[in-house]
Amino acid sequence: MNLPIHPSAQISFPTIDAAIDSALAAKRLVGAVVMIARDGEIVYRRAAGLADREAGLMTQENTIFRLASITKPIVTIAAMRLIEQGRIDLDDPVTKWLPDFRPRLEDGREPAILIRHLLTHTSGLSYCFHLEEGPYVQAGVSDGVDQPGLSLDENLRRIASVPLLFAPGTGWQYSVSMDVLGGVIEKETGKRLGEAVVELVMRPLGLSDTGFTVTDRSRLAAPYVDVSPEPKRMGETEKVPVLTGTVTFAPDRIFNPASFHSGGGGMAGTASDVLTVLEAIRKGGAPLLSEKTVGAMMTNQIGDLLEPTRPGFGFGFGWAIVRDPAKAGLPVSPGSLQWGGVYGHHWFMDLTRKVTLVGLTNTTLEGMSGQFTFDLKKAVAADI
Repeated sequence: MNLPIHPSAQISFPTIDAAIDSALAAKRLVGAVVMIARDGEIVYRRAAGLADREAGLMTQENTIFRLASITKPIVTIAAMRLIEQGRIDLDDPVTKWLPDFRPRLEDGREPAILIRHLLTHTSGLSYCFHLEEGPYVQAGVSDGVDQPGLSLDENLRRIASVPLLFAPGTGWQYSVSMDVLGGVIEKETGKRLGEAVVELVMRPLGLSDTGFTVTDRSRLAAPYVDVSPEPKRMGETEKVPVLTGTVTFAPDRIFNPASFHSGGGGMAGTASDVLTVLEAIRKGGAPLLSEKTVGAMMTNQIGDLLEPTRPGFGFGFGWAIVRDPAKAGLPVSPGSLQWGGVYGHHWFMDLTRKVTLVGLTNTTLEGMSGQFTFDLKKAVAADI
């Protein structure tokens, strides 16, 4: 299912073009594909820069990128479909499917982790990169973008061996929760996560370029890190400082069929596929989900748990919600949704203006959380 292209898509939007050109000229990005839909039609599409600088390959609209955490909303949609089908319930304990997954609190208590806790990152779990040399690193936990060949069962065992940061439901911490949810989906469907996602999300939308394997390696963008004076191409293993810790990348893990399908970061795909998925949700969910379910996904599910660290933000099922644009410092409407991916991606959905933007780049961290993402938001506000 391809989104229709509005006639204005052939017309330049100068502020958006300038935001992309500026990031490329300053060597903050190597390559990017930016697509914008308004009210269900594509009004802007541009491939810019290089997909592979060393090979001299230009970025194309159908360039495939390692998606990292853009995987999360897609896997969330798969889970919500199973919930609508009555196969999973938001208040079911994870142990219903993963009986051995029983992480404890520091005091030894074993609280119940529910499906809703996984979907909202209120489970008490964490990621390795939050604390340098912390317990997740010591336990050998994978954040989903490293350790080629690691099995899901083994990663779940490692995650469960680390004490929870807090009782589920009492705090918010970005985490490996979606990898645990991937395990639940696999147990419920009896299929690998990638096969379940194809069946539940991709096939109903007629999409075939996005999954847990790379459909066409000749279209796969090379990954880079935005260091001075110009981005560095990632090696076989690349450690990148993020917040208070380090993300370890192993870009070739997706080529190893033994690598677990990371529900938090294991997919690769195209900007047009991601835009199509997001637009299906923005328009009410069909053919994937009901409007009622989509409404719950777009509603803040965590109260004020994000306010101390991310003023103006809440979290629904699958993405952050901009509750107060002024506090968040963003030129979007209240209730806008957004998320990104550590390989260098960002998307946002302004529900009031019926605008969805997907910006996939091959340059971390600039394409995820750098000036480029703010410039794009301001440019969309100016041009569209």
